[in-house]
Amino acid sequence: MLNHSVSPAASSRPGPLLDLVFQALADPARRSMVERLSRGPASVSELAQPLAMSLPAVIQHLQVLESSGLVRSEKVGRVRTCTIEKAALGNAEQWIAGRRANWEHKLDLLGDFLAEQEREEQAGKRQAATRPKKHKA
Repeated sequence: MLNHSVSPAASSRPGPLLDLVFQALADPARRSMVERLSRGPASVSELAQPLAMSLPAVIQHLQVLESSGLVRSEKVGRVRTCTIEKAALGNAEQWIAGRRANWEHKLDLLGDFLAEQEREEQAGKRQAATRPKKHKA
């Protein structure tokens, strides 16, 4: 039978910073900005260029990304340059990998269980086929 117990590590709730990361990544415009920043630093105007929104809206999205810890910005003169914070992405990646490993393990156990059931079913059919048939009187 499958064991349905949950390990303490698997049941632990992600921290508030991880919640902010996923909340920030929930928006397609912010994911687009993160995607662009994964290739290297960019100015706010560079990040705004492909987006169909005003510069103030882009700045609001960047504030959400900064609050989540995904992005850091620095202003030099009149140019604000943004960079990605790899550690925040790494934390989200680790959390996802942990969930993936947990589910892969559960699916492996299910596969083993189903294979055993199939073997038992096949063995039962072979035994039934080799038994002498009873004749009706």
